[in-house]
Amino acid sequence: MAEIATYLPMLLLLIVIGGFAGVIAGLLGVGGGIVLVPAFFYTFAHLGYDGPQLMQVCLGTSLATIMATALRSVRGHDRKGAVDWAILKGWAPAIALGAVAGFLLAARLKSDTLQLVFGGLGLIAGLWMAFGRAEWRLADHLPGGGGKWALGGGLGFLSVLMGIGGGTFGVPMMTLFGLPIHRAVGTAAGFGLIIAVPSALGFLTMQVDGAPPLSIGAVNLPAFAVIMAMTLLTTPYGVRLAHAMDPKPLKRAFAVFLILVALNMLRKVAGW
Repeated sequence: MAEIATYLPMLLLLIVIGGFAGVIAGLLGVGGGIVLVPAFFYTFAHLGYDGPQLMQVCLGTSLATIMATALRSVRGHDRKGAVDWAILKGWAPAIALGAVAGFLLAARLKSDTLQLVFGGLGLIAGLWMAFGRAEWRLADHLPGGGGKWALGGGLGFLSVLMGIGGGTFGVPMMTLFGLPIHRAVGTAAGFGLIIAVPSALGFLTMQVDGAPPLSIGAVNLPAFAVIMAMTLLTTPYGVRLAHAMDPKPLKRAFAVFLILVALNMLRKVAGW
């Protein structure tokens, strides 16, 4: 009975977190990981698993769930003609290579360092969501050659270090190069799948000391199962909302939430 009393609140919290992450993934194209990583971190830490590799468990579990979330999201967007398959196929090798490099680095960093990375990049992402403008442009089309490899590799690399899909960085990148927002969101869902598959497989092979129970490597199976089930149920609703309404007000509210989460992560690293 004591174990049930301990883990039932965790289960209920994961159900709520998974439902919210799925809607956000479909609505804003951010893959859900930007919600899942801090949620996993605070949940596992509260349960007493605040070990030196806790952030690796959060990243690995988040990326494992994104494999399912991104697949469902890209299918939903593709039915509405919002996935640019030429971009997705052309950029896949660079993004996948960056994702593998991101895993190799993340596996070697301390949890505190990964918290610092998440907090810093999360703060930048939140500020962009809050103050970025849809009309801002760097060019009229995405770059090829070295530019594609640099941007695509950087996208995969930074996304893995945060445990997120391709939307947080991919959507603003594509809109800055002239891709319409709905098409950028749909295509970024595909980026998330390319990022999540190789990196999640890598995290499954990690040796982690002090991981939460029922973990394989840096992937916690109970959290993966609950979040995957909930995001599969709720991501289609986010996709429908993205095509049925103006997501700008929700995006700004989420930006404030993300900024606060990032600042709190940085606060914990600073020991305040």
